[in-house]
Amino acid sequence: MTDAAVAAAQEAVRSLKQRIQALDDDGLDLIFREARTFNGWQDRDVPDSLLRTLFDVTKMGPTAANGSPMRLVFVKSAEGKERLKPALSGGNVDKTMAAPVCAIVAYDPAFWEKFPFLFPHRDMSGAFKDNPQAAETGGFRNGSLQGAYLMIAARALGLDCGPMSGFDQGKVDAEFFAGTTIKSNFLCNLGYGTPESVFQRLPRFEFEDVCSIV
Repeated sequence: MTDAAVAAAQEAVRSLKQRIQALDDDGLDLIFREARTFNGWQDRDVPDSLLRTLFDVTKMGPTAANGSPMRLVFVKSAEGKERLKPALSGGNVDKTMAAPVCAIVAYDPAFWEKFPFLFPHRDMSGAFKDNPQAAETGGFRNGSLQGAYLMIAARALGLDCGPMSGFDQGKVDAEFFAGTTIKSNFLCNLGYGTPESVFQRLPRFEFEDVCSIV
């Protein structure tokens, strides 16, 4: 990490803050306030180039020590969906088979092995190498963060999301991650949703219900 690189990073932040201070209401609505979970999908392809852009945006979200433990499988093909189908809960089968893409959002507890590339200025592997529980906790926590970044980025790029927890993790791991240390976390259908597949929004907490300022 050189002084020049640090100075360039700081200047990039200054430039960004001069260009934009905050998202407008439409941007917030697109990503959060009016965004919904979709259960039905238009017959419209999501090109591989857009999935690459999606990852390139997602990967910029912060993780502890830049560990970046999320691993992704974008299931697009009919063959891939048939491999995934036996692991799906009954209510998730039809909508996943119809979705242009189903992202298997996974994480690698052995993420620390990549620290020489991801965190080259200091060896951070010692905290995880001989501590499997710390590696599991760190991988799951930061991989989950990245999964949330993925959905935010997808919405920002014009895609709709249908996240799901209803699946057999053991079956997914055996089918897609056999022989590796990678573990599935959740699934997220991606594409261009049909408004008819959206239900009424369920209640959300008010600030006073779950927040405090100390």
